[in-house]
Amino acid sequence: MIYAKVIADSISTSNKRITTLELQYPRFIHGEVMTHRVFSRNAMSSRAIPVAKMIEQVRNNPAMPIHWGANQPGMQASAEVQHALAAQDLWRQAARVAAQFAESMADIGLHKQVANRILEPFQWMRTLVTATEWDNFFELRCHPDAQPEFQALAVKIRDAMAEHRPVSRPGRTFADHEHWHLPYVLDTERETLRLDVLLKLSTARCARVSYLTHDGENPDIAKDIALYERLVGSTPIHASPAEHQAKELNDATRASRNFVGWHQHRAQLGPVGK
Repeated sequence: MIYAKVIADSISTSNKRITTLELQYPRFIHGEVMTHRVFSRNAMSSRAIPVAKMIEQVRNNPAMPIHWGANQPGMQASAEVQHALAAQDLWRQAARVAAQFAESMADIGLHKQVANRILEPFQWMRTLVTATEWDNFFELRCHPDAQPEFQALAVKIRDAMAEHRPVSRPGRTFADHEHWHLPYVLDTERETLRLDVLLKLSTARCARVSYLTHDGENPDIAKDIALYERLVGSTPIHASPAEHQAKELNDATRASRNFVGWHQHRAQLGPVGK
């Protein structure tokens, strides 16, 4: 199922909004999602998800097109093919065959970074996206000429943001007077923990989307801090999960990396932020 869920939504005193959403969509449009450079994003990884888990998903709930376009010149398929049900059946057969081959690859000892690749056309993608700039994305991807699955995703994002009220002045952190956008940080944590700890917790929790083991409402703070140290405090450095946290700026037109009106946490990490 294609969906968009707001995770954190903040608006600055200078009236600049920043929103973090969890998205699910067919992996076959993931390349198009990645073309939008205003997005900070982390996505599930075929190198991290166990093969058995991916095989189960592909067999029971393969990602599929939502529009079975008939062949015609050009990039867009307007009318559906006459035999749409037959097309759906062929797609499901292909998914079952891919799952069978992936299982055989796993049986002979191939790593998930190999065996999972054959499943990718049928996988659901889970991606965390944070951005301040959305207008061009909506103009391009809500348009009828967009890939139907991407259009459906863009409409879900637009509707989710329209229905959600951003938090004004998202709250001071304990012993700190700056206002921060901190996805996955609980209010009780914000009230009691130092800012440096909160940034580590949010970064680690944003990273977990890559292997679908987010701890939800009962996070383990010690494990989150340890994960942050493995990501950012070691070599090689994996700093992309530090792109979802941001500090409010007084100037709504000032840019920080791909954000406007908010200073991105990754930009504070020295050489890692470049």
